[in-house]
Amino acid sequence: MVIKNINLETVCGITSTLPENEKPEVAFAGKSNVGKSSLINALMNRKSYARISATPGKTQTINFYNINDEMYLVDLPGYGYARVSEKEKEQWGQMIERYLHCSEQLKAVFLLIDIRHEPSANDRMMYQWIVEQGYHPIIIATKLDKIKRSQVQKHVKMLKQGLDLVPGTKVIPFSSVSKQGKEEIWELIESECLCMEAQDGE
Repeated sequence: MVIKNINLETVCGITSTLPENEKPEVAFAGKSNVGKSSLINALMNRKSYARISATPGKTQTINFYNINDEMYLVDLPGYGYARVSEKEKEQWGQMIERYLHCSEQLKAVFLLIDIRHEPSANDRMMYQWIVEQGYHPIIIATKLDKIKRSQVQKHVKMLKQGLDLVPGTKVIPFSSVSKQGKEEIWELIESECLCMEAQDGE
């Protein structure tokens, strides 16, 4: 994907009406400190377009990034941040659920999991939630640069077992430092989104 232009087109809060987009959407979900903003910036070839904060839990909205006027990267609120009130957590959860349930253009969901650790209860719940909405989430194992190369397969196996993944689910190790995994993610986005869109338009 050659990035020609990016526009943060829509920002939806808890009470916002979701946009009725006509172009395909790809959504990114993950725990609030998993590196979601870093991944999205890497995909867009920008250093700080998606806000990166030292304070986890800053993404409290659903952000729609229009890419080349062809598709949207959708940044969902981070979940599982301990310092957020239970009421806020519940509202964010409802907002994510509403989007997954209502979007007519959502073609693929990527779930980000920290490759260093076993999936948390929140990670497992989010994975099941996405599956229950009828999607087959693609797992992005972030923070790849934090472990030794010899440990990668062991940690990928740990994620697969910890999430009890549906057989055949793709797991892509990703590093925001080296950008390893970025091209593979874009290939999947283009095959899930843009090829499908071209077929629909025939």
